[in-house]
Amino acid sequence: MKRLFILLAVILIPVMPMPACAPARPDCTKEEIFCVGLVTDTGKINDRGFNQSAWKGVQQAQEELGALVQYIETSDARDYSKNIATFANENYDVIVTVGFSLREATWTAAEMYPDTKFIGVDQDQSEGGMENVAGLVFPEDKAGFLVGALAAMMSETHKVGAVCASDDIPPVWRLGEGYKTGAAYVDEQASITTDVLVLYHSDVSFDTTFVDPEWGEASTTAMAKEGVDVVFGCGGVTGNGAIIAAAREGLYAIGVDTDQYLTLPEAAPRMLSSAVKQITPGVFELLQNARNGSFPSGNYEGDVTYAPYHDLDNQVPPEVKTAMEQINAGLLDGSIETKVPSEKP
Repeated sequence: MKRLFILLAVILIPVMPMPACAPARPDCTKEEIFCVGLVTDTGKINDRGFNQSAWKGVQQAQEELGALVQYIETSDARDYSKNIATFANENYDVIVTVGFSLREATWTAAEMYPDTKFIGVDQDQSEGGMENVAGLVFPEDKAGFLVGALAAMMSETHKVGAVCASDDIPPVWRLGEGYKTGAAYVDEQASITTDVLVLYHSDVSFDTTFVDPEWGEASTTAMAKEGVDVVFGCGGVTGNGAIIAAAREGLYAIGVDTDQYLTLPEAAPRMLSSAVKQITPGVFELLQNARNGSFPSGNYEGDVTYAPYHDLDNQVPPEVKTAMEQINAGLLDGSIETKVPSEKP
């Protein structure tokens, strides 16, 4: 078992971005050093969303477990395998790969490096079945359902929208479809009709689907002209563009993955809530399990919730707050079902 020289190793080896072409070379073969590497999906580590939330979980492992941690930012999807191999060839104990798009590259690496443990964030492992791979997955349909219900209850025009990354990414699709069914649930309860417009990014190559804020902004602006007064931004920097545009237009904005009130200050005054995947604690829990020898293979389900109303708390009627609590409880105990399938038909 690795022992207590970890803290000294962390002090001596600084944590810094690790470009794929010139990695730092910690001696991860030593039993006393617990090495954790993270490979982002296309985009930056500080994307104020998915990558950043996963990195915070790794940083928590540095602070609480004494891990030596590094990351590689992926700029081109063709570099997934190379970036993962950079860590694997340095004998890192655990490699965290962020996003569904890295699933195939993660499986390939897991077969090549059976002594390395892999955590695939948002990567379903139903078809994988490898003992050294755990997929941190979330019931995205429930997260989308929650904020869809909130949007419908808060809309004055009864027109709400969502601007999302590609619907060929299952977690993104489940968020968008959950948003629709959440609004429909409220309509049924209140005998009202809400028009729900969900736009998915059309880049089937996935090169820009998460990193196209201009498209997110333009889509939101177009929705505002159609009378939409609540917009859910769903998918990396693309979704951020939608959220910022919604705030600028004076609409209610809803974030995704993390509490984006805390990460998008330019949109904070109009941030109604966020569909929160508890990525940071999920990543940390899996790293903790890896460290203590109880690493679980297969799928590991994280929790979802909705973020506080923050600056807009006074604008949310008490009956809406109560309804949101009841809907959340119903989703947790199974008395409310989203009716969204796990895979896009």
